[in-house]
Amino acid sequence: MRYTTQFLLSAMDAAQFPSVSTVPEIAFLGRSNVGKSSLLNALVGEKAAKVSQTPGRTRAINFFALLDPRQQSKLVFADLPGYGYAKISKSISAEWPKFIDPYLAERETLKLCVCLVDSNIPPQPNDGKLFDWLRHAGREFLVVATKIDRLSGNARTRNLLAIKNAFDLGEVLPVSAKTGAGIKELWNRIEA
Repeated sequence: MRYTTQFLLSAMDAAQFPSVSTVPEIAFLGRSNVGKSSLLNALVGEKAAKVSQTPGRTRAINFFALLDPRQQSKLVFADLPGYGYAKISKSISAEWPKFIDPYLAERETLKLCVCLVDSNIPPQPNDGKLFDWLRHAGREFLVVATKIDRLSGNARTRNLLAIKNAFDLGEVLPVSAKTGAGIKELWNRIEA
């Protein structure tokens, strides 16, 4: 199905989250510079999320409604701030648990967390902490390996296996926002 994307709001406090509805929400999480905004844009087929060359620009949870042809909201995408980037000021990153933890732990409409990892770098401890936190919270999540267009076949296979093994994952979905590889498969998982 083809959707139109509508920016709803940016929230830096739980009180600012969109009012709870029956529309399922999909959260996009990952390290700074992993390609969250690029992937979100590739999924919706337009430049909905702002893409920056500087890691750590997203400092709020940005909510986007996905509207069907009758302009009815069918899904909400939540683009969360990246983590693990050293140049983000400590005062800013210290505020994140005040609104990100409640969102992930308590949001009734949150149905799936799409966790992005960079397929070009070794598995990172921060990613493992996120997966452990989501498992403990009982949240359903899908791990997506981004930027696979930068790897040859053998390197891709090796890196995906390293991610699966490092984090005890049954599945890692390889995608490329640049070439569109894996986007259809990711949509199938989101819509399921």
